[in-house]
This record gives sequence, C-alpha cells and structure tokens, in this order.
Amino acid sequence: MNGRLVILGTGPGNPEQTTPQARDAIAAGEQFFGYGPYLDRLNLRPDQHRMPSDNREEIGRARAALEAASKGASVCVVSGGDPGVFAMAAAICEAIETGPETWRRLEITVLPGVTAMLAVAARAGAPLGQDFCAISLSDNLKPWELIERRLRAVAEAGLVIALYNPISKARPWQLGTAFKILRESLPVTTPVIFGRAVGRPDEHFVVVPLGEADQQSADMATCVIIGSAETRIIERPGMDPLVYSPRGVGI
Repeated sequence: MNGRLVILGTGPGNPEQTTPQARDAIAAGEQFFGYGPYLDRLNLRPDQHRMPSDNREEIGRARAALEAASKGASVCVVSGGDPGVFAMAAAICEAIETGPETWRRLEITVLPGVTAMLAVAARAGAPLGQDFCAISLSDNLKPWELIERRLRAVAEAGLVIALYNPISKARPWQLGTAFKILRESLPVTTPVIFGRAVGRPDEHFVVVPLGEADQQSADMATCVIIGSAETRIIERPGMDPLVYSPRGVGI
C-alpha cells in the first residue's frame, strides 16, 4: 500500500512563521526526513520518527523518503524556508523522474513556506518592491562561471538580487567576488542587507552600502539582498532605516 509524502518548509526559523498548513502536516506525519538542524526545530511526539541526514545529501534523502512512502508510511520531507526555493522539492522531483514507476504513483504534496528573502525583506522594509531575482552562490550543482554571468546580467538589468548560500568554509571567497562583480554595474551607495535568523533571538541584521559590503558579515545561513540603483534608504532617528525599492523606475 502506498503512503503519502508531504514536502514542507518550516519558514526562516521563528516558529510563528511556520504556516498552519505545515503545522497540520507535521502533526499528521509519521517519518520525517531532513537536514538535522531543521528536524531539531520540530516538536515531535514519541511515535514520530526523525531521519536526519547531512545538508549535502539531498538526493539520497529524497530517495529514502520516497521509498518509505512507497511502503505505506506518511512521510514529511522538511526544509527550512520554502521547500521549492533552493530546497527539497526539486530534489524529490528529480528522484521521481529517475526512480521506479511506483514513486510516480505516490500522493505528493508540496506546501509553500516563508522563504528567507521574504523574511529579510520584511525586516528591512520593502527592498523587493520592484522586479527581483534569487541566485544561489553555491557552485555544487552549477559552474561558478555561470553564476558570474547571471550576476552581471541581472545587475545590468536593474533587478534587486537576493543571494542564497552566500559563503561556506569550502568557498569563502565567492561572496566577495560577487560584490566585486556587482560594483561594476551598481553605484557604491546601493543598499546591501545582511539577514540571518530573522525573528529569532540570535538574529543578525545590518544594512550597508555596496562599497562597504564585506563577505565577513555573512555565513551559509545568511540571506543577502542587494538593491538596484533605484533602491532607497529612509533614515529614522533611533531606529533601523527602512529600505525600499520604488514600484517603478523613476518614481
């Protein structure tokens, strides 16, 4: 008998930002597959079972979850943020496409979540108020040369940019290189927002001009938002500034 598989995101880290749909799916689940720290955010009952794995084992995790569901279990695959944004929904689809026919017959549900760039943008004001894009700086699944081309293209096109996976121990230089590339097309006064663990006690949030942006302000869990040439900062005495991108160029 086939089970069911739900792919969900817990949001950016604050439990209040986990959607009611995701909470209901967690309450109904039997087996939970995901990166260990994401599973640690769940308050599971004794009859619910954690299946943690390393952050770079997405395809193996996807296959194990699909196999468990095909044997009749009610399975949850857990991501942080939104499961469809640089997360497990794509890995599950990839595994289904190349896997056995039985996996295609499973009941698959993807539940949307609050992704990091939305939480960071809300904390800042409205930096995503005009056209924007999201780029992962990880070159695990694509060449760095392609990332560089995309950075140049979107900066020249005037898009606000949200950077995911900006830096890690294995690639400590890439965010600094990205800033250098963006300075070729954008004013040095362009706002850069560093947001980590937004809404949690260990939150790190800072806004600096592109000319002063330093890769040391980020880690792998940081989402970095770089404004466009139109993005503005509203200074407020005694409070964090508001960062926003006008809804149209020249407004």
